[in-house]
Amino acid sequence: MFKDANWDWKTFDFDKDVARGDRPENVIMNATNPDMKAFFSHGGKLLLYHGWSDNQVPTLNTIKYYNGVVKNLGGASKSMDNVRLFLAPGMGHCGGGEGPNTFDMTAALEQWVENKKAPEQILASHMTEGKVDRTRPLCAYPQVAKYKGTGSIDDAANFSCKLP
Repeated sequence: MFKDANWDWKTFDFDKDVARGDRPENVIMNATNPDMKAFFSHGGKLLLYHGWSDNQVPTLNTIKYYNGVVKNLGGASKSMDNVRLFLAPGMGHCGGGEGPNTFDMTAALEQWVENKKAPEQILASHMTEGKVDRTRPLCAYPQVAKYKGTGSIDDAANFSCKLP
């Protein structure tokens, strides 16, 4: 932090260190710039996900960042080849929680990069005592998983991705 290997997080001073962290030489720890054009111009793909029950990083910050990237690229129709966001209901910080929180983003990214198949939805599961007890599709934002009205609410097959 602050390009100081000996920096001790216990000495953080909100009155001065927040501004210090936002200085250009320190922003590597604060990835908030939505200008990803250089990355995308080299074929980069940005696959974001966030748990709605994350108690460490506000989910709305990730949505705000995603919307900034989309806007910077000229809107949704011009950004769909480059960036996708998936929100996981009931998932905590990077995993865990009551909702389906196990999924393979690497395989989704691999399909997108190698086969030009952008993910529209990603299957997520929840396990209890080592056994899958719930599955649900994670939908490309702004879509959400909507129950079709029949079948088990613990089976992803009974949901479809729709705009809210």
